[in-house]
Amino acid sequence: QVQLVESGGGLVQPGESLRLSCASSRSLSSINIIHWYRRAPGKEREWVAQITSIIGTSYAASVKGRFTISRDNAKNTVYLQMNNLKPEDTAVYYCHIPIDGSWGQGTQVTVSS
Repeated sequence: QVQLVESGGGLVQPGESLRLSCASSRSLSSINIIHWYRRAPGKEREWVAQITSIIGTSYAASVKGRFTISRDNAKNTVYLQMNNLKPEDTAVYYCHIPIDGSWGQGTQVTVSS
């Protein structure tokens, strides 16, 4: 199983930005689909974004236009650039590789107010 480690979370004010990273223990060159999910306190886990090597990117309606998912295969890392953050974006964010079933431990994003 691939080990995934998320980082880059923190406390920000509304309107500010964060870039999350998901570092893989092995090469991502052959991994076609990678997701970001999030879970807010007391809420169900929700899908945020995905990136595929074949057809590009896709986003949940709630983050479309504000978030950008990308990957750097040379660094074995997937990113989630989050701009214009809102309080409702507060959650623990996870990356996920469905073909492998791997999840990271999550990184906390808190948007004040």
